[in-house]
Amino acid sequence: MLKLAKFAFALLIATPIILGLTSHKGNAELTTSQKASGAEIATLAGGCFWCTESDLEQLDGVIDVVSGYSGGQNENPTYSQVSSGKSGHIEVIQVVFDPQRVSYQAVLDQLFRHMDPTDPNGSFVDRGPQYRPAIFYHSKEQKEIAEKFMAQVEDLGIYKKPLATELIEFTKFWPAEDYHQDYYKTNKIRYKYYRYNSGRDQYLDLIFGADREDNPVTLTEMIRQANLSSKVYTRPSDAEIKNSLSAIQYYVTQEEGTERPFDNEYWDNKEAGIYVDIVSGEPLFSSTHKYKSGTGWPSFTQPINDYYIKSVTDYKLLYPRTEIRSRFADSHLGHVFKDGPKPTGLRYCMNSAAMRFIPKSLLAQQGYGKYLFLFEQ
Repeated sequence: MLKLAKFAFALLIATPIILGLTSHKGNAELTTSQKASGAEIATLAGGCFWCTESDLEQLDGVIDVVSGYSGGQNENPTYSQVSSGKSGHIEVIQVVFDPQRVSYQAVLDQLFRHMDPTDPNGSFVDRGPQYRPAIFYHSKEQKEIAEKFMAQVEDLGIYKKPLATELIEFTKFWPAEDYHQDYYKTNKIRYKYYRYNSGRDQYLDLIFGADREDNPVTLTEMIRQANLSSKVYTRPSDAEIKNSLSAIQYYVTQEEGTERPFDNEYWDNKEAGIYVDIVSGEPLFSSTHKYKSGTGWPSFTQPINDYYIKSVTDYKLLYPRTEIRSRFADSHLGHVFKDGPKPTGLRYCMNSAAMRFIPKSLLAQQGYGKYLFLFEQ
């Protein structure tokens, strides 16, 4: 964590000098009972270990998470030494998990959905190599799983930049001082203050949607969906997008604009078919879920597949709204409101300029034949 920020937090902690000199009592290796039960260890770095410890402990099948340090030269380093960036260590967590309940890939998946894996120079507000993302593999099998998983995540294209997470062979783990362990439990207010101001959750909301905690979609599920699809959806370069879109399409999708009501292409379209992202072609909405809302914009009760959309809280007006964006192209599509008809009670109010309509008769020809089932009685 940012050194000055943590120092400020430490001033509020009782007897900070004593706490800072007391090492964590837990073992860095598996206990006898954990070994007997077949538990395994993952050593992971995703920036501030207060945050990654909290996030990984939420995963079903995780037995224990300990904050600490790995990768440096000197033995038994202190927080002061590591946070200086001179010891060579990285802030890490050691995750003990039950492989019968959760896989190693699922542990990696949880980490990647709660950090920025693209920043080689730190993590959010915390800067320096001691906060960079890394996976310390304990075996050849772990290394191979991590390599394959990261390659598949890279192919998804959901992050704004290439992955920069290092794969490092595990050698030694040093538990951090006691006051760092379970910090999110023992210092709830200070932890929430730090986490909010770090920018971590704001970044994650942009990547995975503001509903990522209530309606989580794992990276593994995204990979599975991508493999099932005959199409690969990606975001073109900014130059390609600018050259391919009309002025109104660019204004809506790239500048988060809104077209005029009752004066757009699809607000009153009654033809059977689906609506896809104008930039990437991601399948978004179906005429079978379209209804006349009276607003002057095309409105739907639900998307074709939640996988292809994400939601972001929008504060452009005096009150917060839920913005809808496409997952891969990251196009601004419109907003969703809770005043729609049954069965969902939702109104996905979209901009025509953000979408392209494909008639039912052309779905197979244009590679969307798998969605013909939507029109079966």
